[in-house]
Amino acid sequence: MSIHKSYFNKSNTLIYNSYTNTGRNPIVELFYGRLDNIATPLGYSRYIFDIDLTSLYTKINDGTISTDCYGYSGLSHTLRMTNTSFFDKDLLNDKTSQGRRRATSFDLILFRIPKTSGSTGAPQIWDSGVGYDYYDFGITNLNDRAFSQRPTNWFERTTISGWSTNGIYRNNNSITGSGVNYSAITIVDVQHFEFGDEDIEFDMTNEINSILSGGTTGTTGWGIAYYPQIENISGLTENYSVGFFSPHTQTFYEPFLETSYNDLIVDDRNTFYAGNNNNLYLYAFDNGNPINLDSNPTVDILDINGDPVSGMTALTTCLVTKGIYKVEINGLSSTSIPCLYNDLWKGLSINGVTISDVENEFVLLQTGGNFQIGSSDSKPKIYGFHFDGVKQNEKVLNTDIRKVNVTIKEAYTANQPINKVDAYYRIYVKEGGKTEVQVQDWTKINKTTDGYYFVFDTTDKIPNEYFVDIKVITDKNTDTYKRELQFQIVNKK
Repeated sequence: MSIHKSYFNKSNTLIYNSYTNTGRNPIVELFYGRLDNIATPLGYSRYIFDIDLTSLYTKINDGTISTDCYGYSGLSHTLRMTNTSFFDKDLLNDKTSQGRRRATSFDLILFRIPKTSGSTGAPQIWDSGVGYDYYDFGITNLNDRAFSQRPTNWFERTTISGWSTNGIYRNNNSITGSGVNYSAITIVDVQHFEFGDEDIEFDMTNEINSILSGGTTGTTGWGIAYYPQIENISGLTENYSVGFFSPHTQTFYEPFLETSYNDLIVDDRNTFYAGNNNNLYLYAFDNGNPINLDSNPTVDILDINGDPVSGMTALTTCLVTKGIYKVEINGLSSTSIPCLYNDLWKGLSINGVTISDVENEFVLLQTGGNFQIGSSDSKPKIYGFHFDGVKQNEKVLNTDIRKVNVTIKEAYTANQPINKVDAYYRIYVKEGGKTEVQVQDWTKINKTTDGYYFVFDTTDKIPNEYFVDIKVITDKNTDTYKRELQFQIVNKK
């Protein structure tokens, strides 16, 4: 599995019955209730945003993210926004600098920005705006004015166009003519917040996959809001809020859409056991760069005499990731083991040029040869690692895509590489010297005939110092090796 991050290309907070624009504010503040303070708006707010899916489309179109093996079910999408209070539990039930009580025990909805008539009509195109402050301090300088009432806001989506319904939808469903009621909007997901310091983790899998596959069109963004039952609470004497970092934050916590996709490679060519479900792969390169074939090849399995094995011809393949094709072989067995077989890849062409069939070999091993059964228990092992593709403490440009080869060796031995363990990697940054901020959760490392590797794409990563942990699972042990690799991602000038 790998991940891809897509970032927001515009966003703004809409404040009930207000022309105020806060499109450049580094904090998204969702509030409800009332506080008798002239410096605090009354009512409630909603946050709207759009996501730049350009790089995601690019990776899908070039096969880096492939839907060939698993369809769109192999893709999951999670909207992630970091809560401004998650660092400090002492902030719970406290008040913000604006006098708002930090909200607890509430639900937030993620909704699709509707068309002018809900699911029908024209898409509602909108702009972020240039505002910063939630209210007018009267502070100006030569280059900037922090307060703005230019679109977008509660009433307007552009200078010449208003929302079909103020605030995008009516939360009490009172519209009987043209306009959009709450009942007419599409709710993508709902998340409950018990303490109010939780991060946003909205599941957008079905929503984004429908857009990528063409099932949903005309989407101009999404919004986050309290349930109408919360927005419409009356008689409150305080104002309650929850805050999240916006795209304009100067911290590492910029919001993003995280796409997880299955590009795992587990090549069984060196460990092909009879009766198992085994995978074989074909790797296509153009001067060292992966390249896709014009169409998926087929595979014939040949015995030691070069004859096709019954039921093992014209096997279908699928594209796992750019330039890498997989065939699944189930139930291959023989009366004489070990036994040599060949896999013949046919129907190869690139850019209309026919390429000769490719024939590889593998050895069929005894069923259960991967088991260790005897009178004694195995001893735990300690492993060492060597990395190629990224150097320790290297400064890597944020335009690079690095293939990181991982050599796994048993410590205190002759350093013979090991190719029969389950290995995982995790990537994170450090905040304040102690807190680990996860960038990529534990992900299985690809296994090929030559060893192990993972691909690290810096193009969707924020410049920072990154750390890599390695985890090996074997002999009843799960061993984690901390900070085996560290490097910095820097901006290209």
